[in-house]
Amino acid sequence: MARPKRIWSPNHFHHVVSRGNWRADLFQEDHDFVSFMNLLHYFHRKTGLELASYCLMSNHFHLLLRTQKTPLPGVMRNLNKAYADYFNKRYGVQGHVFEKRYFSKPIYDAYGLLEVSRYIHLNPVEASIVDHPLDYRWSSFRYFDPTRKNLPDYLNISEVYNLFAGRNDAHKKTAYYKWLMKKFEESLS
Repeated sequence: MARPKRIWSPNHFHHVVSRGNWRADLFQEDHDFVSFMNLLHYFHRKTGLELASYCLMSNHFHLLLRTQKTPLPGVMRNLNKAYADYFNKRYGVQGHVFEKRYFSKPIYDAYGLLEVSRYIHLNPVEASIVDHPLDYRWSSFRYFDPTRKNLPDYLNISEVYNLFAGRNDAHKKTAYYKWLMKKFEESLS
């Protein structure tokens, strides 16, 4: 039976999730996380990939991703293959690194974009890895800090914080941060 064709909408973000085979760790050391981030930078330059949010967990990753020039299936195939090649070489193993094809779901509205970004940024907290999303190093949440100036070139967080009213980017980032913290506190009650 043929697999269903992937939906790619070049003007929309997609929530993309990919998990390690047998739920094994994809990222065993800091170097692995950094190598994956370097691949995101490479594929941004090569394909125009851009992220509104991301979170790399030990055995899976979440990307809120848009590809306007290159279809999403090609970008994800090449990204996962490049990381699998790196992983197998680094750890001297062979075989599948990823559990199966990646999950992807197009996001068609502002509410969906906010909710997926919230879900992605609270993932390490929900998994009891950290107590606060700012404490997690491998997430885009720290870039929503209003005082943060330098962003990786593949990160387009304005797509998320521009959904909030404010006089400038710092006010909008603060509004997103407060909204996310409110959602976080609600999840604790």
